[in-house]
Amino acid sequence: MDGGGGRRPTRRWQLVRAGRDAVPASTRRFMARARRRRMRAALPWAVAGGVLVLAGLVAWTLLGTGLFGVREMRVEGAELVTAVQVREAAGVPDGAPLARVDLAELAARIGTLPPVERATVHRDWPDGLVVRLTERTGVAVVPRGQQFDVIDAAGVAFRTVPQRPDGLPLLRLAAAGPDDPDTRAGLTVLGELTPQLRGELAEVRVEGLARISVLLRDDRTVFWGDATRGADKARVATALLGEEADRIDVSAPDVVTFR
Repeated sequence: MDGGGGRRPTRRWQLVRAGRDAVPASTRRFMARARRRRMRAALPWAVAGGVLVLAGLVAWTLLGTGLFGVREMRVEGAELVTAVQVREAAGVPDGAPLARVDLAELAARIGTLPPVERATVHRDWPDGLVVRLTERTGVAVVPRGQQFDVIDAAGVAFRTVPQRPDGLPLLRLAAAGPDDPDTRAGLTVLGELTPQLRGELAEVRVEGLARISVLLRDDRTVFWGDATRGADKARVATALLGEEADRIDVSAPDVVTFR
């Protein structure tokens, strides 16, 4: 001790890193195994985190950006409608994320076009939509003023033309429609006619559910009555085509009258 009241000497510490040999081998092996266990335990979490980040990035790219946006809509099977009409009915904005397009809703909107019976839509990556149409097939025409409505087997009027198309029978009634009883009755009668009757057919006239007549091209009339027992009525009427009669009544096919 410095009796003269001088300052105590300052002790200096120096951090010295122990050499590798200073740690026992058993301890080093234990620490290495512990590190490996920690890494193995953390690896699944790291992988899961990376997958989530990648999935989020992909989802954001597909759903939140226009990188994979709609640039093209290809229409297949269109004859009665144009591709422009289909695109307008679809109403998909240019550049809308392709993955977010509701295909069922899109097909339903396109299906509102009268000539379209059914529409299916699928994605064509990276930027396209493909629309496949099944259009209605005309089975008869209904006069409407100076024009003609073409109707399908369900009674849907899907097209209006200025002249009667060749090959389609004439169905004369007040107004065609899929929910109209007269329309359904007239189509039922048309479907029951034999090839011979169709070959002579001028028109089917529906003046009421029990007042249906088949008019032939030689100005003869086959009074059908209602739409029941169509096959029997058609068979009897066909058998009587050779008779000289202006009017054949097959409304009760078991008791036929003609004059």
